[in-house]
Amino acid sequence: MAILDALDDRIALLRETNATLEAIAQALFKSWFVDFDPVRAKQQGLSPAGMDEATAALFPDSFEESALGLVPKGWFMRSIREVVEAVYDGPHATPPEASEGPIFLGIKNLTGTGLDLTDTRHIAEGDWGQWTRRVTPRFGDIVFSYEATLGFFALIPPGVRCCLGRRLAVVRPKAANGHAHFWFHQFVAAPFQQLLNKHTIQGATVNRIALKEFPSYSVMCPPEALTGLFDERVAPLWARIHQNHAQAQTLATLRDTLLPRLISGQLRLPEAAAIDMLAQAS
Repeated sequence: MAILDALDDRIALLRETNATLEAIAQALFKSWFVDFDPVRAKQQGLSPAGMDEATAALFPDSFEESALGLVPKGWFMRSIREVVEAVYDGPHATPPEASEGPIFLGIKNLTGTGLDLTDTRHIAEGDWGQWTRRVTPRFGDIVFSYEATLGFFALIPPGVRCCLGRRLAVVRPKAANGHAHFWFHQFVAAPFQQLLNKHTIQGATVNRIALKEFPSYSVMCPPEALTGLFDERVAPLWARIHQNHAQAQTLATLRDTLLPRLISGQLRLPEAAAIDMLAQAS
């Protein structure tokens, strides 16, 4: 059916675009904060590739020892609790399911570096206050899993009203100069993932990390001017990713709604053609 093919093609394109945008952001983080390419270039007396003088000036030209090995000179290791507003745990139970209402986030909604909300559980408005007493996730928070599926982090997108499910917690960046994108990318990058593996507790049924110890984990802290610049560079990429993801979810819902009507013949050709044109234009 042409309309379904058009919807599937558009959804696939949006997802491919998002994968490319995220790869660009991850590559920039890796170059600056994992491989330290600009620092290594300056150490050799070279100008960092693809970088203006003002940006290059923010990087040192040498390294020094730290608790986690060599880091650029002047950069520090801090505990998570020192650099964010707080780390909040979710409720340790599951509310009654509702047909509509706010989203009850579960581990199944985490993809590794994002959220997939095509299959969501809802809670009733009357239960909202009870399930957000500890924290109400908001745009810019970083949600993560601390049991079962470890090492999955995701930025809370704009316009998503949700509460935390079991085994989930959020890191809330500081309100002023919180640099949420920088911290998110540090959490999903290889060095921090290796740190999580080191602290993983092997359980009889599921593996976990001790959430009460998570705020004490060490993270790398470059100068604020540099973390702020990184955030400025990748924030537009993530804004586009959030927009594309929301559009893909809308189209997926439309596709799933139309499929039984097309199969049963309830949807007439003029209606299908109009929806097809809308899908292609979106």
